[in-house]
Amino acid sequence: MRVGLVCAHAAAPPSDDGTVVGTYQHIARVAAELAGRGHDVRVYTRRDDPDAAETTTRDGYRVERAPVGPVAPIPTAELVPYVAAFGQWLAERWSGDWAPEVVHGHYWVGGLAAAHAVRETNIPVVQTFHSLGMEQLRHLGSQYDGPGTRIPLERALTRAVDVAVAQCNDEVDELTRMGLQRASVAMVPTGVDTERFHPDGEAAPRDRRPRILSVGGLSAGHGQDDLIRAMRLVGDAELVIAGGPPADRLANHAEARRLRELAERIGVGDQVHLVGAVPHEQMATWYRSADVVACTPHYSSAGRVSLEAMACGVPVVGYAMGGIADAVVDEVTGKLVPPGDIRTLGMTLRRLLTDNAGRFAYGHAAVDRVRCSYTWERTASALERLYERVVGRRKPVEAA
Repeated sequence: MRVGLVCAHAAAPPSDDGTVVGTYQHIARVAAELAGRGHDVRVYTRRDDPDAAETTTRDGYRVERAPVGPVAPIPTAELVPYVAAFGQWLAERWSGDWAPEVVHGHYWVGGLAAAHAVRETNIPVVQTFHSLGMEQLRHLGSQYDGPGTRIPLERALTRAVDVAVAQCNDEVDELTRMGLQRASVAMVPTGVDTERFHPDGEAAPRDRRPRILSVGGLSAGHGQDDLIRAMRLVGDAELVIAGGPPADRLANHAEARRLRELAERIGVGDQVHLVGAVPHEQMATWYRSADVVACTPHYSSAGRVSLEAMACGVPVVGYAMGGIADAVVDEVTGKLVPPGDIRTLGMTLRRLLTDNAGRFAYGHAAVDRVRCSYTWERTASALERLYERVVGRRKPVEAA
């Protein structure tokens, strides 16, 4: 099958050094898995690096970069004016000697470009949002900083695609609230690289204290505030926060300074350590160094951090929402707590850090759960079946 994956909002995966994270990791692994199954896969993105070639091939799939907009990374909100041009570029690309049988849009901007490109064709469109503006608005409230056009455009996009892919049960519910019929929503969780994330291997250095690890960008939406406040109830333990800018830039980063000031103000400054950005290929060593991984974002549809931690055999304490609620089986692979309940979060962490047998049991169950339910092979298989279903509903598109 000929498959086109469209991701318009930033550089196409993988990056030049092979590091792929978040959405890029997802697209890169799906593309590679599908290519390995014999499909002809092409990833389309906007060119945002003057040194990047227009076309490259990696892991069996092809990446094509559109000359649309500034040849530089720009914020998502500033990409909307270029959606039509990107969609037109795709349409022209697909009018030649290669056209996809199915198009899969990623993130809302990529989906808009994909839908624009196929307007005059019979090519079906599958859409993965990765996050929804309405979900973020609901969970972040006044801290939501998305563009004002995002929510209405996402709602319009749901009416233009054949199937929307949800990565967790909460996202299924959100998509149906937006007007999609349940039959038009497919549940396909993200995957984990179990060859990279596993219990065996090196661990990052640590001191004698129990370690709680938090992974994510430095912003109020990632919930580091809640964790720092919860540390007052945890006792003698350290909280390591991995994410944000590189370590040598933390001193000049406003959010990093604010978090450090918060920790000092409430008396846990010597327990909280910000280590900055960690390359994805090194993250397994940090997970293995932790006794518990805490996942407290205000919203996460994929639950990627919780899954990577579980793959490394580390129990997770997380907020019971989004992909975290799906990934973590309460009292089997970790503990789920009500979002925003700092007292329950702190006491749950405290109890688990003193329960060696419980952490051991949770860790073993976590590894089994990821290997059974969250591999990239499983994700690709589900998407492959979905593509076959939507293509079967339409007349096949023959290559010219």
